[in-house]
Amino acid sequence: MSFAASLACGLKGGEVFALTGDLGLGKTTFVKGLAQGLGSPSTVTSPTFNLVHRYKGGRLTLVHYDLYRLKKPGELEALDLETELQTQHVLAIEWPTLANPILPKNRTRWILFEESGDTERKLTISSTP
Repeated sequence: MSFAASLACGLKGGEVFALTGDLGLGKTTFVKGLAQGLGSPSTVTSPTFNLVHRYKGGRLTLVHYDLYRLKKPGELEALDLETELQTQHVLAIEWPTLANPILPKNRTRWILFEESGDTERKLTISSTP
């Protein structure tokens, strides 16, 4: 969480974070850190059932998507992700594989979460999936 909060301090807007890794490895916790670093007063929760949450009130708006339950590209259209990608909001997308074809290559950072101990995680950041 502290890593994401530090990272958020340098964000300008328009950044996209594609968060990958198994269940329970800290993707939502990372988003909590982003919100904290952006100064959002909101409580971040997993958007698994609502699919998208918007956190306003900080230096930048943070939009948090969880695409875990989506199975077909057509289901993605209803979330209006393509429009959101045109804004200066910071986007964090859990389970982003389905959205990969529309994610901006120059603004998307792929972060792989891996277990490296009972309470530790290894994060690998790259510009490609």
